[in-house]
Amino acid sequence: MKIAVNTRLLIKDKLDGIGYFSYEVLSRLAHNHPEVQWLFIFDRPYYRDFIFAPNVKAVQIGPPSRHAILWWVWFQLSIPLVLWKHKVDLFLSPDGYIPTWGKTPSLPVIHDINFEHQNHNLDPVSGAYMRYFFPRFAGSGKRIATVSEFSKKDIATCYSIDPAKIDVVYNGVSDKFKALTEKEEKTQKEKWSGGANYLLFIGSLNPRKNIAGMLEAYQIYRERGGSAKFILAGANMLGAKKIEKQHLKNAYRADIIFTGRLKENELIELLGAAQALCFVSHFEGFGIPILEAFKSDCPVITANNTAMPEVAGDAAWLCDSHNNAEIATAMLQSEKEEIRTQYILRGREQVKKFSWERSAEMMWESIKKCLAHD
Repeated sequence: MKIAVNTRLLIKDKLDGIGYFSYEVLSRLAHNHPEVQWLFIFDRPYYRDFIFAPNVKAVQIGPPSRHAILWWVWFQLSIPLVLWKHKVDLFLSPDGYIPTWGKTPSLPVIHDINFEHQNHNLDPVSGAYMRYFFPRFAGSGKRIATVSEFSKKDIATCYSIDPAKIDVVYNGVSDKFKALTEKEEKTQKEKWSGGANYLLFIGSLNPRKNIAGMLEAYQIYRERGGSAKFILAGANMLGAKKIEKQHLKNAYRADIIFTGRLKENELIELLGAAQALCFVSHFEGFGIPILEAFKSDCPVITANNTAMPEVAGDAAWLCDSHNNAEIATAMLQSEKEEIRTQYILRGREQVKKFSWERSAEMMWESIKKCLAHD
């Protein structure tokens, strides 16, 4: 059996959410299923450590898929040629993009379709491409995998897909995230916030992440007597000017710290010492930082919309992402040790429901359904 995989997002030191999903799930599938010949297809020179097992073969084909025109060339021309040449039984695409023609069955992993609901969060060309092609990817796939029950329902409704064709493959969480000792917490606070307590956001600085809203909530929190600083760890994306404007008019901007993109080991340290994770997005297909915080004994403030309640359960403060006063109230409650302890204990239980081992097993079940004879 030969399974080809789109591995264009396996990029050394630049793994994003889908990149981490690809890394964690594919590394386990390759080791757990030596009977499969895995063909990893890269669009640029690849890192040898991504060839996880002897049964993995790498193929590099161009062009590097950096924007919409090159996405079309890579998936509609380059990929079908590789699938035909290597006589592949199934094409697995962790980022959801697949050829819309050819005889090889495909399994797209469509993490979410936020671009259908919040198209202002993307540049016009990318947004138009996604809104045109993703309904076709969903219709062309032998099956579809997605990362939450919320996204399953959303895809089924938006694209008129039979829910029975969609498999949920949850994200997991790395065991590298862990609680810190008091001494370690003190060291990290001195490193990141001059020794002060701090609230933390992790993720790209994108409008759908509600950065401007959380900055305004932070000002309300400080006006009500809150004392922690606010650290935002993530790279700038579309909408950064709106965030900059909100930051400049914030009366407490001296205590707001932007770190830019950080390495995983830095995020582990940062989370372990945080007063709370503030992850109150307008839209999430999943929300891995929620689980990473639970693993780190860090309480979570998140939103009551989309997939976030599914991931957080009763282990987080759930807020209306459009109600900054409500977010500020949760920030204030995160200072109270007794309440923090309750949420930490709930988080320890909630995170047990998710693991990358389980994710790989769920992915394999979806693969088996694709390969089964009708």
